[in-house]
Formats: sequence, structure tokens, C-alpha cells
Amino acid sequence: MTSTRFARCLFAFGLALVLSAPAAAQAIKIATLAPDGSAWMRELRAAAAEVKAGTDGRVDVKFYPGGVMGNDAVVLRKMRLGQLQGGILTSSELSLVYPDAPIYSLPFLMSSWEEVDRVRAAVDPLLAKGFEERGIRMLGVSGLGFAYLMGDKPLGTAADMAGRKLWVPQNDAVAARIFEMGGVSTIPLPIGDVFTSLQTGLVDTVVNTPSGAVVLQWHGKMKHMVDLPLTFVVGFLVVDDKAWKRLSPADQAVLAKAFAEAGKRMDANTRRDDAAALEAMRKQGLKVSPMDPAEARRWQALGRQLIGEMEAQRKISPELLAAVRQALAQKTP
Repeated sequence: MTSTRFARCLFAFGLALVLSAPAAAQAIKIATLAPDGSAWMRELRAAAAEVKAGTDGRVDVKFYPGGVMGNDAVVLRKMRLGQLQGGILTSSELSLVYPDAPIYSLPFLMSSWEEVDRVRAAVDPLLAKGFEERGIRMLGVSGLGFAYLMGDKPLGTAADMAGRKLWVPQNDAVAARIFEMGGVSTIPLPIGDVFTSLQTGLVDTVVNTPSGAVVLQWHGKMKHMVDLPLTFVVGFLVVDDKAWKRLSPADQAVLAKAFAEAGKRMDANTRRDDAAALEAMRKQGLKVSPMDPAEARRWQALGRQLIGEMEAQRKISPELLAAVRQALAQKTP
């Protein structure tokens, strides 16, 4: 065999090996603050397994739990740099990318799970479209529950709130503004810094869901809770559009379906876990008390005022707010 024929045969053999070898899996790296072993992570890993099976291994979703990739702001930056493809993020950080992201968390906007169901059925698709216009794919949004004032001392009156060291999420302009309007000073911190801040006394009051307080291990410092839902907390599972577009339409469909279904399971789990967490905290000595009626009316009026200001200044989409109000106005059959 001549050297030329040998080279051709070698090339053909190498080409055959390349063509027959399975394509490398497309990695989708997603960061989250959810602790490993939590109910959230169990559902997310189950969805990832569905994606891997449904795409014959072409898509491999990897999670980085427990905040190991940094807080939400860091995760967003790593997504822009391509070091991560996605994250499970709060609405406050995502508002820097998409101002309408906090729509569900506006103060006193919703007060029951039944209202949440009606609003989300109408507004989830609008949010997904808004994210897409900004280069982000919303694979899922999961309700984390209603957030309440919690602290180491009673919080039901204006006098009780005087001098409180109240944590609000970093970059959560809505939370900072509502408490400013109410005359309460706030301490903005990344959520990952709150546990240590409660231990050191930098923070003594928070707004969180019962299940969130337990999962994040804040509950040991919580002795009092005000029985007035201030806001509804959500987490968004988002993926950078560049990573999304590298997938085939068939694989995109598998990914979207798996995580949409996981989001529904997490919603159901949250309702159950929130009630269980509150009961567990009560057994550990948490006292749940109503807010003084006049004080509650004052805060609710401030909430309406803030939403009106945001709408007038177009800091939140009037069209999205209209969709929320229309859903809230509907009567349950």
C-alpha cells in the first residue's frame, strides 16, 4: 500500500470513529441557594434526570446548591460570562434585568393561595415573554409562600417596630421603600449573609416564609411572628438564552416540560411544608400574634400607595398590573 493510500485509509478510519462517537452532552449548569438535600433539590434533581433520559443524554443539567456559586448577583454575572447557564433566583435580583420580575411580591397584592393560583395562571406567560425579550428563558417559577414579619421580640405595633434591625434582601428596592415609607430602618444584605447576621445581632427581624426560615436555619432566632401576610415570595428558574438556543427544538421541549412539571410539584410541596414548618416553629416556642388593626390598615394603605407610585412612574408595567387586577377581580366558581 502506498503512503498516499495509507494516509487516506487512516483519515477515513478516523472520520468513521468521530462520526460514530456519541456527541458530547450539552451541560446546563444551574446555581441555587437551596440547600442540598432539601425538598427543592430533590425535585430539581428528579427533573434533571428526566431531561437526561428524555434527550438520550444530550442535555446534562448540573446543579450547584447551597450558594456555593455566590449570591444571586454573582450568579447573574457568571451567567453573562458563560460560567453558568442558569440560576434559581429571587425577584429582587432579577428586577435588575427585568423590572417586572417582582410583580408577585408587591406588598399586600395577594393574600391567599387561591388568589395566587388565579393570578399566576394569567401572568406567568406574560412574565415568561418579558424575560425572553431580555435574553433569558424562564423555565419555571415556584411559589415559596407568604412572608411574615418575624423577630426576637413582639412586632405588632408601631412602638414594637421602633429600633428594630430589619433585614431586607439586597437590591430589593420594593421592600426597602415600603419600610422606609412606614418609618422603619432596614439592613440590606444578601440572603446568604442573614444567618450569621442573626447570630451576631446585626439583624434581629426578618420578613420570610415559615418554611424559608426553617430551611435557612433562621428559625432558632425567631420568637415572634405577626399574622399578616406582607408579600408573596417566588423563585425563578432561568436559563441564559444563548445556552437555550444551542439546544435542538426537541431537547428544548423536554427541558421545558420537565422543569414546568417540577415547578408544579414544588408549589404543592411548599403549601404542605409551609404549614408543617409553622407548626414546628410554634412547638419550639414561636408566638404568632395579629398586628394591631390600625397599624395593619396603615401598612396596607402604604402598600397601595407604593404600587400606585410604581405604576405611575412605570417602574412596574401597568399592563402587567392590569392583568393581576383582572385575575383578582374574577369570582371563584
